[in-house]
Amino acid sequence: MDIRQLESFLAIVDHGGFHRAASALYVSQPSLSQAIRGLERDLGGELFHRIGRRAVLTEAGQALIEPARAAVRSLATARASVAAVQELRTGRLDVASMPSQAVEPLTTVVRAFGERHPGVCVAIRAAFTAEEVVERVRTGAAEVGLLAVSGPLPDRDVAVHPLGEQRFVVVAPGGSDGPFAGQSAISSEELAGQRLIVGQRGTGMRAYVDGLRERGIELVVAAETEHRVSVLPLVLAGVGVAVLAESWRGLAERAGARVLDIEPRTALRIGLISRRGVLSPAAAAFVHTALEANPPAVDG
Repeated sequence: MDIRQLESFLAIVDHGGFHRAASALYVSQPSLSQAIRGLERDLGGELFHRIGRRAVLTEAGQALIEPARAAVRSLATARASVAAVQELRTGRLDVASMPSQAVEPLTTVVRAFGERHPGVCVAIRAAFTAEEVVERVRTGAAEVGLLAVSGPLPDRDVAVHPLGEQRFVVVAPGGSDGPFAGQSAISSEELAGQRLIVGQRGTGMRAYVDGLRERGIELVVAAETEHRVSVLPLVLAGVGVAVLAESWRGLAERAGARVLDIEPRTALRIGLISRRGVLSPAAAAFVHTALEANPPAVDG
């Protein structure tokens, strides 16, 4: 067994089949099939059921995914450690992030990291819930992850680095005839009767809106979207208002929307998570940069 066989196996898993994986790896499909057959011989069992042109994971294949990712990531860490001698002049860092936190603080951190290590590519992977971010880091699909939660930051199986808080705000259409015209803040009760644009379950913005409904505040869900980038255009089009993290304030205001604080203040805890143990030089440098850009609050 060699690492290229494991990389071929993971490419098929991640790209959904032999043909797409071969294209992504810039190899012929027969060469890829041969690599998988060799891996199956080494392991003593089939990894895929071949049904026509489809490749469906067997139970053995499912069991191999996590250890294969760990092995590939360990080799990448070893290679990156050697590259660290060259002061991170080249390389790649995979970061999983929830959508709102991909606006901020991720933008600020990536900018600072890029200024120090311009040769390192930061590959940002979308994850829509905190659980998905943790899973990607835990399994090695990403080295670090950025998430937001209303409760304690998750620290099971991962190292967690707090990066402060983001309060919830209401984003509404601009103009003198829009909702909450002339106001800079509203109470949560003033959302009663409003048409809202919400995210899918498992996100902080959706949990906040569901909490309002549980308190008896009557709301109308005008649109539900998994695409966070569609929320602001929907607001500007007059479909409704949205409860978002404050990271969207600058973008929303520049686009012409009105952003209002919600009282009483409710906030999400922001955290950067990483694998436990030794990190690659790029991941360690990214964590250091994030903590410098977002120093922990000091009581007193």
